[in-house]
Amino acid sequence: MNIIINTSSMIPIYEQIVERIKQMIVSKELHDGDPLPSVRTLSKELKISALTVKKAYDCLEEEGLTSTIHGKGTYVTGINLQVLKEAQRQQVEAEMEKVVMIAKEYGLENEEIKEILDLILEESSC
Repeated sequence: MNIIINTSSMIPIYEQIVERIKQMIVSKELHDGDPLPSVRTLSKELKISALTVKKAYDCLEEEGLTSTIHGKGTYVTGINLQVLKEAQRQQVEAEMEKVVMIAKEYGLENEEIKEILDLILEESSC
């Protein structure tokens, strides 16, 4: 499974796993019924604790993205991609609100904030 962990990130490792698997579902790399690697397999592959992978899998199950069948494994469940995309959009909006608040505290005007965003978008499209 193509998951890259950033150990220097402030984001907990289990959350990084959850977000990557969500991305894989949204991008259709993972489909309904696809098995996820076992907790032990993924923990060995990522060189992290099995408890961390278990926590990530538990979070995915709580969100209704996976289901675990005892003794058989964890599988992607049929989900509404629009609901997942909307939740991700809300997360992005919340983060952008924080950034705008900081920019306002620094005295930047709306136009300056838009220019910065446009510049970042241009750089990221290369």
